[in-house]
Amino acid sequence: MEQVKENAIKDIVKATNLQHIAIIMDGNRRWAKEKFLPSAMGHQKGVDALRSTMRLFDEFGIKYLTVYAFSTENWNRKKEEVEFLMGLLAKTLLNELDDMHKENVKIRFLGDLSKLSDNLIKIVHSAEEKTKNNTGVNLNIAFNYGSRDEIKNALQEIVKEGISYEEITEETISKHLYTKDIPDPDLLIRTGGEKRISNYLLWQIAYSEIYVTDAYWPEFDRNELSKAIIDFENRNRRFGK
Repeated sequence: MEQVKENAIKDIVKATNLQHIAIIMDGNRRWAKEKFLPSAMGHQKGVDALRSTMRLFDEFGIKYLTVYAFSTENWNRKKEEVEFLMGLLAKTLLNELDDMHKENVKIRFLGDLSKLSDNLIKIVHSAEEKTKNNTGVNLNIAFNYGSRDEIKNALQEIVKEGISYEEITEETISKHLYTKDIPDPDLLIRTGGEKRISNYLLWQIAYSEIYVTDAYWPEFDRNELSKAIIDFENRNRRFGK
């Protein structure tokens, strides 16, 4: 596919009122394996792809980007890889926070952060605090996130607050999720070719359009994002009507 002009994509975003894209960033390890590189290199390239994608969102006028960075199931990976991913998050935030702040990015983490190290929790909270008043792209990072766990926690909080079952509505549940003040995704993109949701934003993507690309996450670029947005433009969104 030929490169699409930036203005054309911006026009599509505006015309379709595309506000929020969620991404399952899959394929870092497979990308590295195919190139006979260590998996750590794939994850590092994944960070580069995220940085570029975040800037494309700003160019195209898309307000919310939510990415699946570390799932509750990822703890089952090799200890060395888990430790590397934790270190990569800390390193990335420490090295790039000032630039992201200058670019007006608002950072927010979704997930159970209590299982992270005290030092990493401090770094994460610092990033959220520093950027909380920014008005550019909202970068939501799902870290130690699992949708079933999120819904379970929401229901537990509702019970703790003494809300009776008769009073519980869909809005009640939505207000107790990690995404309580974030609009639901209009589009869910999964890279790497797999066709599954992987316990990601199950409540929030009830009526999201889904786009799967065979490109691995480190290969995700302007052209791949443009193709996803053009595909979204051609969807007939009926919301069950």
